[in-house]
Amino acid sequence: MNNSRRKFIQQSALVGAGVLASKVSWSAASYKRIIGANDRVRVGVVGFSDRHRSSHMPCFMNHYKELNFEVVAVSDIWKLRREQGSAQWKEKMGRDVTACRNNEEMYDKKLVDAVFVSTADFQHSLHAMEAVKAGCDVYCEKPFAETMADNRAALKAIKESGKIVQIGSQRRSGANYQAANEFVRSGKFGPITMVELTWNVNQPGRWRRPDVVPLLKESDTDWKRFLLNRPADTFDPRKYLEFRLFWPYSSGLPGQWMSHQIDTVHWFSGLQHPRSVVANGGIYMWKDGRKNWDTITAVFDYGPQNDPSTGFQVTFSSRMHNGEDHPTEIYYSNGGSLNLDTNEVSPKGGLTQKMALAMGMQANLLQQMSLPNTEKVVSSANTGGDTLTSNHIRNWMECVRSRKTPHAPVEAGYSHSIATIMANAAVHTGQKVTFDEATQEVMAGGKVFKY
Repeated sequence: MNNSRRKFIQQSALVGAGVLASKVSWSAASYKRIIGANDRVRVGVVGFSDRHRSSHMPCFMNHYKELNFEVVAVSDIWKLRREQGSAQWKEKMGRDVTACRNNEEMYDKKLVDAVFVSTADFQHSLHAMEAVKAGCDVYCEKPFAETMADNRAALKAIKESGKIVQIGSQRRSGANYQAANEFVRSGKFGPITMVELTWNVNQPGRWRRPDVVPLLKESDTDWKRFLLNRPADTFDPRKYLEFRLFWPYSSGLPGQWMSHQIDTVHWFSGLQHPRSVVANGGIYMWKDGRKNWDTITAVFDYGPQNDPSTGFQVTFSSRMHNGEDHPTEIYYSNGGSLNLDTNEVSPKGGLTQKMALAMGMQANLLQQMSLPNTEKVVSSANTGGDTLTSNHIRNWMECVRSRKTPHAPVEAGYSHSIATIMANAAVHTGQKVTFDEATQEVMAGGKVFKY
């Protein structure tokens, strides 16, 4: 792909959304507190979740002293987690950590300069948007958004704010993934012809919280605040705590797992979203009241919007009833493959001399090699301070100080959200789904997809 075409593709999504990456407008909130080199950065926690406790906390502890950061506040609408978060961070920081009933209280008190957002999937973009409008930098978990309306609104607000936002796509901070990106973009791999993404587990308890659900009482939380812009619904502790199993609070497999893997496709190729997707899924094994699928297969078409004759296919398949929680990503070209599970480049499957000569062509075989600076690929759902997430959080902290663009800026979240929303639309409607560049809408059967 030549540079002009790549630049056009990279900017097209932003133009359609009414913002351009090269032009950043700064709101008054951005100047409320300019952080100096010697100032301590005050961090707040938006949602004291399992993800925050098991991953953000140990990773932050790896770097906070060196970079002069401290956690000073925890915001959670559930009384139990609010108190747990405040107590656990007090123990880590050796100082009192303010417990806030909600984000509004935390921002009104001007307590923080930056926040971790690790709330329910559908809330991420809304809470990130709320944070930047309050003048805060953000580390925001994925999926970034589960609807295009939320996706567009958050992208616009973040770009206008000028704040540092790191999306929790931690593969972008892995040395092996960075080496793979450089290899593909150098042209040595050749044009991508196919990508296979898989993520399989055998875990009936994945995303279930049977030990915690009985503890949640409506009187101890703010159910309406939890729902935000989702339709009114009766209080349900399972939807609150096991949100990954219930639409419209999460898309489940696409938002949780595919969003990580499809992000590498956008990163390596320079393309911002699929041209189309077809998908199917169902609840074939775990009949426990969930609404999101335990199995899904999606097939994406990628390539320049204005050139349907070029491109490649991406498949994503995931099952929750057979597997070892070992995500794999394999890239193919005419010359061989790039395996991000083994971190190996291989000529296997490439165009051999025998096959090429039969058609008057030349052989095309990649050189067998290992990626430089390789490190173990870790399932992101089981991160307890793993290298990828630790690197990613450090990169965000460094960028909060330097004001440089982080490894996974908001545009990365905007793009992976388009892909996850398209996959979700395809399964829900049973139709081939496309993306309208002009309106920045996901289209199914000629109509805008809405939950």
